[in-house]
Amino acid sequence: MSKPLVAVVGRPNVGKSTFFNKIVGRRVSIVEDTPGVTRDRIYAEAEWSGTHFAMIDTGGIEPDTKDIILSQMRVQAEIAMDTADVILFMCDGKEGVTASDREVASMLMKTGKKVVLAVNKIDKTELPDDFYDFYELGLGEPIPISAANMLNLGDLLDRIIEEFPEGAGAEEDDSIKIAMIGKPNVGKSSLINKLLGENRVIVSPIAGTTRDSIDTPFEHEGEKYLLIDTAGIRRKSKVNEDIEKFSVIRAVAAIERCDVCLLMIDAQEGITEQDKKIAGIAHEAGKGIVVVVNKWDLIEKETNTMNEFRKEIARELTFMSYAPSVFISALTGQRVSHVIDMAKYVAENRAMRVPTGQLNNLIADATMMKQPPSDKGKRLRIYYVTQVGVNPPLFSFKINSRPLMHFSYSRYLENKIREAFGFEGTSLKFVFREKGEKEEE
Repeated sequence: MSKPLVAVVGRPNVGKSTFFNKIVGRRVSIVEDTPGVTRDRIYAEAEWSGTHFAMIDTGGIEPDTKDIILSQMRVQAEIAMDTADVILFMCDGKEGVTASDREVASMLMKTGKKVVLAVNKIDKTELPDDFYDFYELGLGEPIPISAANMLNLGDLLDRIIEEFPEGAGAEEDDSIKIAMIGKPNVGKSSLINKLLGENRVIVSPIAGTTRDSIDTPFEHEGEKYLLIDTAGIRRKSKVNEDIEKFSVIRAVAAIERCDVCLLMIDAQEGITEQDKKIAGIAHEAGKGIVVVVNKWDLIEKETNTMNEFRKEIARELTFMSYAPSVFISALTGQRVSHVIDMAKYVAENRAMRVPTGQLNNLIADATMMKQPPSDKGKRLRIYYVTQVGVNPPLFSFKINSRPLMHFSYSRYLENKIREAFGFEGTSLKFVFREKGEKEEE
């Protein structure tokens, strides 16, 4: 289900990242520590008063502070306009209103989007005299906060949630939403055109042609789909144009909206570090993933060429070994028809539920085959397990001691669940609660 999306924008060093980390920092209990995944996270899920939403920290991909100019802020604001349900505009209460603040505020007012104005670094209950100058930005009542000291953040979150559109978070339709993700020039637009049978997306050999997320609905064998073509995510060191510095934001927003990601890999280049980072974004978001190896027609084949490439995928993308792979040529149409069938299969797996009785029988057998870990004479006990969510599948374990649940044993249990029930193409999320703890959403 697509969550409301909040974009945090503002000048450099006003505290956007501090705010972002404070808000989303509590939602780490069901996210595994994945080696090799990008650590400078700009996207995360958050929750307040029972409302779940997604946040994008635009500050996470800013260049060095000394190089920032107003034009780059303008790009930041424009992308927020494109993607967000609510824009959180953050200013610096110690510096007061600046010319740059006025410029961005003027642009935000023209978007038609809901804008919440926060004035950060207000560390005392009494407001400074120049605080009231922020009213002149024309964005309504400014909310004084201190992200570092977590002052007044509850009031700010209340205001943000109030501004969510009616029905935000509900599915607009029953179509399977597929996002094309990957580096520039791997053939995302070409694949969409081949799937559609007509040129609805601009195709160019120049890397970076697609800069916006483009949605295209279509039907295949009676099933409705929505194809989301995203701007290629590029390494920071390879980015030259301002707008491409922020293309990752659009891609992240597309990943949030989709059910299944098609991670496109260039067969000639193999798995690169950037491919791993892109895969990590989709993995952490809990989306279905299919690895699509494109340009396979350009590879010289031997008997085990495809198997060797699959081994490379497994070796380089160890954190998402569950993802199936398809080898295609978007140019010639080779095996392109398999892509949609695989995406549908993965979407069904994300929505699959396992009966509680079968699940507990499986875990009981697994613990008999391999004893749970112990420490100082105390052994891990699993009392009960149930599936509490789908998309992605979420399993709640009632145990006697959380510290005793080692990562390796958690992975062992995941492998057993996969052996029994499949779940190919989707991550599985586990949450561990000790006896006596209340169940949470």
